[in-house]
Amino acid sequence: MTDLHAMAAEFTRREVAPHLDDWEAAGLVPRELHAAAAKQGLLGISFAEAVGGQGGDLADVVAATEGMLAEGASSGLLAALFTGGIALPHLAAHGSADLVDRFVRPTLAGETIGSLAITEPDGGSDVAHLRTRAVREGDEYVVDGAKTYITSAVRADFLTVAVRTGQPGAGGVSLLVVETDRPGVTVTGPLPKMGWHCSDTGEIAFESVRVPVDHLVGAEGSGFAQIAEQFVTERIVLAVHGYGVAARALALTAAWCRDRETFGRPLNGRQVVRHRLVEMHRQVEVARTYVHHVVARHLQGDDVVAEACLAKQTAVECAAYVTDAAVQLHGGAGYVRGEVERHYRDARLLGIGGGSTEVLTDLAAGLLGYGGAR
Repeated sequence: MTDLHAMAAEFTRREVAPHLDDWEAAGLVPRELHAAAAKQGLLGISFAEAVGGQGGDLADVVAATEGMLAEGASSGLLAALFTGGIALPHLAAHGSADLVDRFVRPTLAGETIGSLAITEPDGGSDVAHLRTRAVREGDEYVVDGAKTYITSAVRADFLTVAVRTGQPGAGGVSLLVVETDRPGVTVTGPLPKMGWHCSDTGEIAFESVRVPVDHLVGAEGSGFAQIAEQFVTERIVLAVHGYGVAARALALTAAWCRDRETFGRPLNGRQVVRHRLVEMHRQVEVARTYVHHVVARHLQGDDVVAEACLAKQTAVECAAYVTDAAVQLHGGAGYVRGEVERHYRDARLLGIGGGSTEVLTDLAAGLLGYGGAR
């Protein structure tokens, strides 16, 4: 166990586990948790020290995520708390010094919350054809359009928004930072969801929103490339959610099957139960091992876009199988509201978020030479 794993686990035991049920019921994670996580050094693990981070890498993020999930953090909790992990990388890599100072540093310090706004009501994963438009008028952009299914939208102080500044297609997409208190920005939510209850998900409408030109992230027309640049990391992190949630569900189920007696003996005294536990274990280990392999390749500079898609799918299927088996082996106790039931619901989102399994499979087909999209 790494120091990061242990530190994140202790943080979860102290700051998260005692309150998670309340946050699930409220539909929100308190802002104070962001400040506590920043003080612990968790929010900026993979960001450079030059922008206010801790200077770590993706392997460090994986270790911390595994530690939190092992102690009962939910996938939805991680999505809400680490929303800066998808809202900030573009700014840190391509934003001006002013954007870094105004948005990146305060967020990594736990003082503000940022959200990434890409998905649109009629677009889904089709980022290249998004319709939210930003038209330049002098020293400002005027933004009109709508976004939906946006993580942390309700609590966000600012949004990193994918907008169309140019021609149709990927080349006309740019990224623009928009504060949520600007006139013309309307946030609706939280949306009621099957899972991820403590992660506020919202809809955003932009109506003639005026944003300074200096809020542009990088060059005009570079937005699609910037978004694609971060997809590998996002998909790997969601893969860690998958096998991490599964590992936690397995641990809870193994303890239950050891302690629960029926017909005069423990549940794990039955071969069918033991074999189900072994299969759950196998799937967790396969997913974890493959994701770690892809992370190592990514860190050594290999192109792992296809492999990240496969890693996510492997972990998603693991999470689906293991959480379903966990509910089954818990019987009625697994169906009433509780941690195992929560992981079952939360796991369902993982095959949708960060690119649906179907879209990522077709992307992998093209990259691996089997035809399909590239």
